[in-house]
Amino acid sequence: IGDELRGQTIQFLVEGGLDPGDVYIGSNRGPARADRRPADETEREQCNVLRDPLIAAHVELLRKAEALVFVYPTWWSSLPAILKGWLERAMVPGIGFVFNEAGKVRPGLTHIRRIVGISTYGSPRVYVGAVNDNGRRTLTRALRMNCGLRTRCRWLGLYAIDTATAAERTAFLQRVEKRMRSL
Repeated sequence: IGDELRGQTIQFLVEGGLDPGDVYIGSNRGPARADRRPADETEREQCNVLRDPLIAAHVELLRKAEALVFVYPTWWSSLPAILKGWLERAMVPGIGFVFNEAGKVRPGLTHIRRIVGISTYGSPRVYVGAVNDNGRRTLTRALRMNCGLRTRCRWLGLYAIDTATAAERTAFLQRVEKRMRSL
């Protein structure tokens, strides 16, 4: 359902009147590699983590986007490792956050108006809530702190996907369609 969900989410956004260039769609298909060479002191000072052209392209999309839509399966009660890695590489000083004149951290993504998370879970909703739904918390709380004060968050989850019926999956896709068209 992952590829279908991602594809349909993009289709719903376009049919809802959004230009796909105005929305960054993150998924578990993040960067295939990252430049893991240690940075020298000059590069650290400049936060030159954008040596990797793939990360640089993602950051450029982030700078233009008005909404962030994340579509991914929840793995072991958290984000997939590749999505965590993408967040670590893209949410760096000067992009995800900035320092003001007093040296205090301030949001760097103030142009983002919406954050939407769409995820599937192998566990029932009660269990996911009991273990704090770390992926949801990361995106709707931690990432949101890098955005403007008026950034709104929306979460859509399909729980216990292993035992979900075709009707439940269809109903979930209809909820995703409704929310994406109104984004």
